[in-house]
Amino acid sequence: MALLLIRHASAGDRDLWTGDDRIRPLDERGRKQADGLVELAADYELERILSSPAMRCVQTVEPLANARRLSIEESPALSEELMNTDGLELVHSLLGAPVAVCCHGGLSVVLAGVGQKKAQTLVLDEDGRVTEQFRP
Repeated sequence: MALLLIRHASAGDRDLWTGDDRIRPLDERGRKQADGLVELAADYELERILSSPAMRCVQTVEPLANARRLSIEESPALSEELMNTDGLELVHSLLGAPVAVCCHGGLSVVLAGVGQKKAQTLVLDEDGRVTEQFRP
């Protein structure tokens, strides 16, 4: 079983966003990337989808959740503030399970020593090693 670690899709420029960053939505490019994730992840079994509560993360996995008829489990542990502590612990506990996890950039560096571009998915084995990666 593989865990899909997904970095949220494009959500515009953080510096140009004037509201609460937690509600910054995907931009047009990001919505297309989120839609493209459905086909790219088609070969992977998924029983759960977890996400940071940030709107851009939830929106990234919404098309995948809808296609799989799965609910999105929002986890504060995957937020930008907690991802490298609580989020890291959560992802470690899920390794080897058929799960998709959507979070922010940075967790992949701490977890697997690999940076991620926006909308990039890392496929992790039960030991946390990257076995494949793709990006819509």
